[in-house]
Amino acid sequence: MNPCRTTDKNTNVIRLLTEDKYRIVRHMAMLTGFIILQQSARLLFDLDEKDNFTGNYGFYNALMPFLIFTGILYMNIYLLMPLFFKGKYLQYLGLVMILSMAGLTFMHYIGEAFFDPYRLTKKVSKLNSMAEIIAATIFIIPIVLATSTARIVQKWIKDKEQIDELNSLTVTMELDALKNQINPHFLFNMLNNVNMLVKTSPDKASSIILKLSEFLRYQLYENNAETTSLMQECSFLSNFLNLEKVRRDNFNFTVICNTPGSNAANILIPPNLFTTFVENAIKHSVDLTGNNAYVDIVINAQNNSLEFSCTNSQNADDNYTDTKNSGLGLANIKRRLSLLYADEYRLTCRNNDTSYNVNLSIPYDLYYSR
Repeated sequence: MNPCRTTDKNTNVIRLLTEDKYRIVRHMAMLTGFIILQQSARLLFDLDEKDNFTGNYGFYNALMPFLIFTGILYMNIYLLMPLFFKGKYLQYLGLVMILSMAGLTFMHYIGEAFFDPYRLTKKVSKLNSMAEIIAATIFIIPIVLATSTARIVQKWIKDKEQIDELNSLTVTMELDALKNQINPHFLFNMLNNVNMLVKTSPDKASSIILKLSEFLRYQLYENNAETTSLMQECSFLSNFLNLEKVRRDNFNFTVICNTPGSNAANILIPPNLFTTFVENAIKHSVDLTGNNAYVDIVINAQNNSLEFSCTNSQNADDNYTDTKNSGLGLANIKRRLSLLYADEYRLTCRNNDTSYNVNLSIPYDLYYSR
């Protein structure tokens, strides 16, 4: 037996269950299965009465249960299942029972009001109306729960794929961050600057050494954690920009973190969430004509939303065209944001003649330490 062939079959089944392009196929399969089950039940319990009505009313009488049962299934999938996924299990089960009984009651009275007058033979039943509805409810609830199980499996597969992709992407980004940010060229420049300052300005050299130490500690240790505090992230960005200022005399920066009603130490975010944007801002703020360059960062936390803004200067003839590496970095951070926050984040970029601005809005209540 070829294990690769088995894996391919499993992959095809998973794709059929989860991918949107197979949505119509899934729904057609469900409805076909329900029709087969309905017809089997009619034959098994001798419920086929299409010849007991005048005209086409026998066909309409047979079609009515299919339409009502289909409505029950889809109301369960799209209206009730979200309650289940929110952990409201008892409320969900109660509403499933109410929905099933209400649908069957509606079907019973529609039959009596619109179809029974056209019967050729009198309807014979050993049970009263309420007993029939209860019996039918007991029969249909397992079918409804079977569709719920399929929906749960589908969501579990999608969530697992997202978690696996996020873990893989996070590891890749961490390795790229270490390779691109802590590189020998950067460290050699910093150490050479410190070496020159040791004799001329010992206090400044000592300050740079401390900032470089904090920078390396953050990159080496915080990257391994799932979250870091907003305060640590802001401190890291300040150290990063301070080290860049040592290298460039005509470079200025600001880092402002506003957290009204909250403490920046209690707001947790994924580590290095803003680093790619700041790296690109530093890279494109270089002015070869010697004019002053700047990077301004403002972070506001309010109304359960974290607003990050990064603005950098640029030459008027700089189109901010990403290099291969920066383009890959931006693509990775966009994908990471999508996996972390789904459709709950907003990223916008504005390119002017002399400046470039990035605005990112993310919900922080998911990471808020209460």
